[in-house]
Amino acid sequence: MMKKTHYYDLSIAEIESIAQHTKKPKILLHVCCAPCSCFPLFFLTPYFEITIYYNNSNIYPESEYDKRKKELKRYLEILKKNDSIIIPLIEPDYDSSFQEKLAIYANEPEGKKRCHLCYSLRMDEAFRYAHENNFDYFCTIMTISRQKDSFILNQIGKDLSLKYPNTKYFFSDFKKKNGIIQGQTICKKNNLYCQNYCGCYYSCNKNTET
Repeated sequence: MMKKTHYYDLSIAEIESIAQHTKKPKILLHVCCAPCSCFPLFFLTPYFEITIYYNNSNIYPESEYDKRKKELKRYLEILKKNDSIIIPLIEPDYDSSFQEKLAIYANEPEGKKRCHLCYSLRMDEAFRYAHENNFDYFCTIMTISRQKDSFILNQIGKDLSLKYPNTKYFFSDFKKKNGIIQGQTICKKNNLYCQNYCGCYYSCNKNTET
């Protein structure tokens, strides 16, 4: 297994290889919200033709899911207006049964088995779409988060790349090299809505406990 401290170096090595070609490869980028997308989009846009895949039925309630999606759309409009960056957004339907899939690990603490299952389900769906629609790469922005283990996320991506061999997994650790700070700066500049819990019913419930 690769050490998680190597993932940023792997991303740079891949970008250096890509930069040798004149045509940008197509990447399907799993995005969970606008704030988390700020630095990854800044990092990837010069080298990739990006399409965003917003499949986040883990977010509870559905009104919060819609709120985050609306804010993501607003940010994409900002990029289009201010920087002439046009990024397509794919919006699968909200799956109201997603919370039931996580219920088996209802009593797990944040960041453990329930979260790992959540990452895996969403990344599997998005990776499958990339594989079936001829994307050169797949990546998730979730490695930007301090609360999410980049080793776990990249291991899931590596395993899924064997399942969906038409598409290459792009290793990442977006939080490295001040990625979080740069993302926060972009977020504040554009006054983006920042949620105060990860997404699922269990994280929402934990956040509201007194």
